[in-house]
Amino acid sequence: MEPESYFKALADLTRLRILRLLILEGELCVCELTHALGEIQPKISRHLALLKEVALVLDERRGQWVYYRLNPALPGWVGEVLAAAAQGLGAHKRFAADHRALKAMPDRPGGVRCA
Repeated sequence: MEPESYFKALADLTRLRILRLLILEGELCVCELTHALGEIQPKISRHLALLKEVALVLDERRGQWVYYRLNPALPGWVGEVLAAAAQGLGAHKRFAADHRALKAMPDRPGGVRCA
């Protein structure tokens, strides 16, 4: 994968918001992302498809839900860029609000997710 593909994928606010949450949480289903970002499922799915296309994320279907996580085979420099971005964006109101909304989502870890 060429570096410009990664940076093009990062050049969208919704995708940055998704990636930061995945970095913080490790794995999330689409319903968790729609809740946290306050966006509709088709929009989130479209952005996830692009992130998957450039191999930034991997998906796994479990029953009716699809879970996403960062691709563990990313080159080291990509992981460093994503980690630095996630840390730096944490002070930004919108990104911090996304994480708070996710944490406040009912029926999260420990029980049935996305019910």
